[in-house]
Amino acid sequence: MSELDREEKPEAIERSTRRTLIRSILVACGMFAFGFAMVPLYNVFCQVTGLNGKTDPDPYMYKAEEARVDTSRDIKVQFVATKNAGMSWDFYPSTPQVTVHPGEPGLLNFVAKNPTGKTIVGQAIPSVTPFEATNFLHKVECFCFTTQTLEPWEEKVMPLRIIVDQALPKHIKKLTLSYTLFDVTHLN
Repeated sequence: MSELDREEKPEAIERSTRRTLIRSILVACGMFAFGFAMVPLYNVFCQVTGLNGKTDPDPYMYKAEEARVDTSRDIKVQFVATKNAGMSWDFYPSTPQVTVHPGEPGLLNFVAKNPTGKTIVGQAIPSVTPFEATNFLHKVECFCFTTQTLEPWEEKVMPLRIIVDQALPKHIKKLTLSYTLFDVTHLN
């Protein structure tokens, strides 16, 4: 190895190290920016696909004065309650299913019970299937609009008022409204 090769080798290593460091910093910055962009990207994805019942920009503002009851059709609405892994509440619908006419208000209750010795704050996230029906199931009153706080061993009956829009496509005869309950105590 010549004297010249020995002097160039440390320079080449330093250049290579500097390039690797710059690339690593750029990748870390890109990952950080992507993390911030995830929530808006997820919301756009949900609006486009109907995932998690998010296709309607204002799904809770149903104008009751426009509603006409279509007695020629019966729509079955099923209710499903699930809990996220960290949620300890008991959580279930008072009835697993109701049959309504489009335009007719439906009322039922969900029950939540805190079987622990500590105060827990919960938030329910709705999802509607089939996705095509998302814009046609209106929650007029829903416990999912706000967080719910249950004291130790407290049980709460939470009302849900829905209206299936009379513009629901004729081929849809059954809807499923699912709620996933999350423990958001640490966020409050």
